Amino acid sequence: MSKPKRERSLEDNEAKAVARMLRVSPQKLNLVAQLIRGRKASAALADLQFSRKRIAVDVKKCLESAIANAENNHDLEVDDLVVAEAHVGNGIVMKRFSPRGRGRSGRIYKPFAHLTIVVRQVEAEASA
Repeated sequence: MSKPKRERSLEDNEAKAVARMLRVSPQKLNLVAQLIRGRKASAALADLQFSRKRIAVDVKKCLESAIANAENNHDLEVDDLVVAEAHVGNGIVMKRFSPRGRGRSGRIYKPFAHLTIVVRQVEAEASA
């Protein structure tokens, strides 16, 4: 006997991907996540491709994973996908110490963040 299957938390027209433990502060990651919220998946990928932020590479990888999940696991149409949600969470914070002058020490914070991207299939607008 196995456990009963857990109900799906997303709608039938949604798919998600999660990138955990990204080595960047949540504040900086949120700046990149704001670029893609509410945009079509293809436009979001293009924006991330040419973004000058270092973390944009990892965000692009997570978005591509969400698109692949939508296509392969949930049979959604890739051309109709929109980034419904892109939210950022706090990870752990590594604390390090650095020597300063006069025998003191300074604290250095090395934060991590989590990124969740949800893509949703929207119906293409009928051309009038």
